[in-house]
Amino acid sequence: MSLRPLYLMLLLVAGSAHAMSAGEYVAKAGDCTACHTAPGGAELAGGLKFPTPLGNIYATNITPDKQQGIGDYSFEEFDRAMRQGIAKDGHRLYPAMPYTAYAKMSEQDMRALYEYLMHEVAPQNTANRESDISWPLSMRWPLAVWNQLFHDEQPYQSDSGQSTEWNRGAYLVQGPGHCGSCHTPRGWAMQEKGMDGNTSAFLSGAELDGWYASNLRGLAQGEVVALLKKGRSQHAAVAGPMGEVVTHSTQYLSDADLNSIALYLHSLTKKTPQLQAVSAIPEAIMASGKQTYAMYCSTCHGNKGEGVDHVIPALAGNTSVTADNPLTALRVVLEGAHTPITQQAAATVMPGYGWALSDQKAADLMSYLRGSWGNQATQVTAEQVKAARALKQH
Repeated sequence: MSLRPLYLMLLLVAGSAHAMSAGEYVAKAGDCTACHTAPGGAELAGGLKFPTPLGNIYATNITPDKQQGIGDYSFEEFDRAMRQGIAKDGHRLYPAMPYTAYAKMSEQDMRALYEYLMHEVAPQNTANRESDISWPLSMRWPLAVWNQLFHDEQPYQSDSGQSTEWNRGAYLVQGPGHCGSCHTPRGWAMQEKGMDGNTSAFLSGAELDGWYASNLRGLAQGEVVALLKKGRSQHAAVAGPMGEVVTHSTQYLSDADLNSIALYLHSLTKKTPQLQAVSAIPEAIMASGKQTYAMYCSTCHGNKGEGVDHVIPALAGNTSVTADNPLTALRVVLEGAHTPITQQAAATVMPGYGWALSDQKAADLMSYLRGSWGNQATQVTAEQVKAARALKQH
């Protein structure tokens, strides 16, 4: 069963004369730019900071510069780094680099990506920055043990019981797209609790770096395609780091690939734990939240949280609003948000109201949103707001 390798998918960018090479398409699907380009830095020259429980680490230079980048890498050395997390000089990469997902890529796609990075990307002599992790936690030999426990180097294997389109979507999601890196909860050793749909935790939602990446299992196909292509659908919009994924990666994927991804995600059984009664939110809190909503939110989102189709997200039935972890919705209230800049739609901006709302007022507003128009979720506390507010400085 063919996976229609990425190296065959050549994309003409809408409204532009720029035709992507096979390797550039793979790089877009893998979202290399988002992680390997620092704010204000040269593309793919590294330097972007990633906070971890042990300390900060920094993305490396993957341009073809021979001193600071990967210009001296053979294909075999590049492939080893991508699949096993081992650099040319033998040191092990932290699994913040999602080699656990890239290991599933086909050889054709890996070779196409290598050719793109070596011959189409401008070399940048930008020095790599050492991590802020102090010794002895900075020792990398334990990563070999980590790999033995948690890493499978086998490329993606087609499921003969599924269609070609389903397998294509599974390949993109599990492999180059590395969706599980953000959307799958992690275990005691920071390993993803599942790498494919055989595990119910896979793509079930996770908190990462101050945001909550939502549950992707069982999503409606049309909604997925619209969100990945335009950053918004009829009733929803992406926010937080996912906006960068749309801007740098998914908007460039072919319609066929987006539909394959949507088909695969829709096929995953959504975990539906036994419903527990949600305690009624106190009337005083609901009244306070309703007053704040009328003052700051109803003009755009409507008196019943209905939003405006394809422009302003609905709050009624909004999964970010009603998620067990309200962190992303709470940060949007405090800091504001904007939809991604794409070729398909102009960005829209929502202002943040952290300046105007006390922790308690913001908590009351969020509680009102989570308990109105059919939404049934738990009350948000002022302590949760205070913690979310602090993340802006993170």
